[in-house]
Amino acid sequence: MTDSLRYPVGKFIFGGPANPKHIPTWIKDIQQLPQQINELTKNWSPEAFHKLYRPEGWTGAQVIHHLADSHANAYIRFKLALTENIPTVKPYEEAAWAELPDGQNLDPAPSLQMLAGIHQRWTSCLKNMSDADFERRFFHPGLKKELNLTQNLAIYSWHSRHHLGHLKIIDNQ
Repeated sequence: MTDSLRYPVGKFIFGGPANPKHIPTWIKDIQQLPQQINELTKNWSPEAFHKLYRPEGWTGAQVIHHLADSHANAYIRFKLALTENIPTVKPYEEAAWAELPDGQNLDPAPSLQMLAGIHQRWTSCLKNMSDADFERRFFHPGLKKELNLTQNLAIYSWHSRHHLGHLKIIDNQ
């Protein structure tokens, strides 16, 4: 299996401090994702949502459900960091969530609606954050480190493009 199927936009490289000059681009990635997915999948047959983007990967529906789950968690982590002093966030087993019945069998429409609402609120939050807000942090026990919100925004910008890339693979099959 090639890395281009697993990582269609490349692996996320968490080098050093995230560069704040990229914040507007990262916010745009968050803002545009729901519309990009809707546009890409609007003519998909029900069968297309059950195609895998790679062997041993997820179906299109699982990718969409995962995005709703993951980005809901991310938005909540932002809000926790903005309102508490270095809160500890709760990790979750994303692969196990994708295997639950709603991740495997549910039509993706409810997750697309969730994603649209979450991203609209998240974008509003992001556009109204100060430079100091982007330096606020949370502790991630799975990573065993603190992340500031600039770093976390960089991660979720990549995450959005990463999974949109998976859906594009399915669309091109």
